[in-house]
Amino acid sequence: MKKIHIATSPLTGTIFAGTIIKEGVWAAGKQDVTRQAIAAVANHLLKNGCTVLLANESGEPGYEITINKINNTKN
Repeated sequence: MKKIHIATSPLTGTIFAGTIIKEGVWAAGKQDVTRQAIAAVANHLLKNGCTVLLANESGEPGYEITINKINNTKN
């Protein structure tokens, strides 16, 4: 089974999933999975806690992803 690679396009910000045939070269058939990836991260945060810290290039906390539920109550 080939390993799936996930990456963000530096030009468009689109998140792609697919296989790599050699370093930095996508095989045919990569797919835009932006919406699915964002939904998966949101569900992960909701299930496992509402904040994730990501390391920067130095290995120190550099980014924080937080999710908050919006209450849409109409009066």
